[in-house]
Amino acid sequence: MAVLMLLLMTNSMKAQQKPWEHGRLQVSDNQRFLQHADGTPFFWLGETAWLMPERLNREEVAYYLDKICDAGYNMTQVQVLNDVPAINIYGQPSHDKQGNLLTKADYGYWDHMDYIVSQAEQRGIYIGMVCIWGGVVKAGKLSVEQAKTYGRFLANRYKDRPNIIWIIGGDIQGDIKADVWETLATTIELIDKNHLMTFHPRGRYTSARWWSRAAWIDFHTFQSGHRKYGQRMNDKTYPIPDNTEEDNWMYVDSTWAYKPMKPVIDDEPIYEGIPKGLHDPNEGMWQACDVRRYAYWSVFAGSCGHTYGHNAIMQFYKPGYPSAYFNDKVWTEALEDPGFNQMKHLKRLMLAFPYFERVPDQSVILDNGTQYDRLIATRGNDYLLVYNYTSRDMKIDLRKISGDQKKVWWMDARTGRLTYLGQYDNKVLTFRPHKTGTGIEDGVLIAIDKTIIYDF
Repeated sequence: MAVLMLLLMTNSMKAQQKPWEHGRLQVSDNQRFLQHADGTPFFWLGETAWLMPERLNREEVAYYLDKICDAGYNMTQVQVLNDVPAINIYGQPSHDKQGNLLTKADYGYWDHMDYIVSQAEQRGIYIGMVCIWGGVVKAGKLSVEQAKTYGRFLANRYKDRPNIIWIIGGDIQGDIKADVWETLATTIELIDKNHLMTFHPRGRYTSARWWSRAAWIDFHTFQSGHRKYGQRMNDKTYPIPDNTEEDNWMYVDSTWAYKPMKPVIDDEPIYEGIPKGLHDPNEGMWQACDVRRYAYWSVFAGSCGHTYGHNAIMQFYKPGYPSAYFNDKVWTEALEDPGFNQMKHLKRLMLAFPYFERVPDQSVILDNGTQYDRLIATRGNDYLLVYNYTSRDMKIDLRKISGDQKKVWWMDARTGRLTYLGQYDNKVLTFRPHKTGTGIEDGVLIAIDKTIIYDF
């Protein structure tokens, strides 16, 4: 079957055709997904590279981008400024002592940023331009007038690059310095008509809380954050119920509750190799199985993609540099970690089936569980997918899609490997995942109308 052949394909996944050759990115007609102008789906599979300008030299930039391309990522998000001034790896500042943007140096700060954008472009990768980190703005280092100047500078410099996605904010509430964020966004939008724009909020918030009706925001992001179940941590601003901290799927519905509806994505979930709750390594570290769970939960709930992060990679830790969040792994070693290399299986699965008809549908599942035992389902007209984190038995209503009989597979989320479970009548049935007895064996039940053959 063509779908199986597609899922089993093993290739380098380097872009043969640049994605923007299908036209610029835009929101789909149903307001739930991203696509190119010619109708080609864009499934956002993001990587997190916050400190790339500050910590990677030219050779390291190229190496990193090669590795994420090989691993199936099609975008990476970068802090353009993590301070004012920001200093790159070559010791070049972004601003002079008077706070003016420095653009005349011999391979200065902005030349290195240009190099990053160009290298990503050569590999078919989008750069999520987080213009300035939220804490820098909160500290008063970007005024409204400075935001106008900076916005014009960024927009004019990058408006003609094909691989830019603007990310306003940076781990901050939108009502903190709201006038600065609004000014920065609208200034860029006035000049650059070619690229999508969003806002990156603080943990456990969605950008729709503040910007649901902002004309400049094309899609929403949420940050599900790094806490485990029960980690309230004396946070009086906590905006979600207790013991839902890991339920990142709930942010999709809560974002879509704001109108108008726009696509949504988890732009900062838990990171592989970071402490649960960030501040105490005795709480344990998030592992590959956890980052897989967050990815499938979010996408099956309706997200238009997912952003992965790794503690070592996001800060590009290497000897001679300070380490944050108890990381002791060199970033190049982290590029070999399992979670980093398993996200491609989700992307390939989502693109194997008719894309724009897909909807979340929990009515597919009977006798569902909670927390780790919660199953989550998504389907099209003739296929359904159910993610199962704990490999427990699952009662599934095959009548929710077309066909008198269904062919059913189990996909191992760790490897993408498929096991054929058989052909079944169109009724409610209990399925038992194919297990090998090696650790967390999360995966996806795939059921397809047996009469359907996809022409891939």
